[in-house]
Amino acid sequence: MKVISVVGYKKSGKTALVSALVRHLSGFGTVGTVKHMGEQRLNPGETDTGRHFDAGADMVVGITGSELVSFARDSSLENALDMLCDRGLDFAVVEGFKDSNLPKIVIEGLEGVSNVVFRVPADIDPHEELTASLVGMTLAQPDRYTLEALIKKARKNPVIQKAGAIGTFTGIVRELAGEEKTARLEFEKYEPEASKVLDKIGEEIKQKEGILEVLLHHKTGVIEAGEDIVYIVIASAHRAELFPALSEAIERIKAEAPIWKKEFTEKEEFWVHDREHA
Repeated sequence: MKVISVVGYKKSGKTALVSALVRHLSGFGTVGTVKHMGEQRLNPGETDTGRHFDAGADMVVGITGSELVSFARDSSLENALDMLCDRGLDFAVVEGFKDSNLPKIVIEGLEGVSNVVFRVPADIDPHEELTASLVGMTLAQPDRYTLEALIKKARKNPVIQKAGAIGTFTGIVRELAGEEKTARLEFEKYEPEASKVLDKIGEEIKQKEGILEVLLHHKTGVIEAGEDIVYIVIASAHRAELFPALSEAIERIKAEAPIWKKEFTEKEEFWVHDREHA
């Protein structure tokens, strides 16, 4: 899923620009949106769903004749994006969240934001030429994946008709190793070589007998203890071919992909590659 954020001051034209982007992106795939609402409550206490929520429900789902609406207590942007990604959507357009690390289209007047990919004048009419340029920038963004999104992608492959199993591997940040406690890891990729290596590993494993689909994704940046690092999804004709392929995939990613890991413990921080080859 490709993600873009539109940020600007209130009443500067953000919603009009987001709406234009959604209309055009829907021609390339499925689109979800996330809107920053401040302290506004969408599920007031006098409604039935609000009463459920206030009674202590962690999630409330309301179903009408044409909509399904869910209310949950964890209101983080990351969880919202993961939820859209889990649904298998191709794009997410975020309105607001100027302090996030997302790639941003900034409406003029707003300063001090990071990761700006484009600036547009305030209250500009989102005409066809401008919107087409912004769509192109969105299409150029890196893909965000969750494990569920990769499984959905594997299931969309026509060869899944021949599959008898889908297996997955998820690598996470180990917090405790002996007496040493790891707070977080930081990963850097040497691109575009890292992506080429991951593609090569996937294609070579896919040539093995009974292997129908191989999808690999390795995250970058800072990942906290307990969070996911790498996903592997493999579809095979039979379970006998599945487990060796999963094992080969993770071992080859660790050995071949130009991805470097920095570890932050309670006492020190260090690049793992440097220490292993010291």
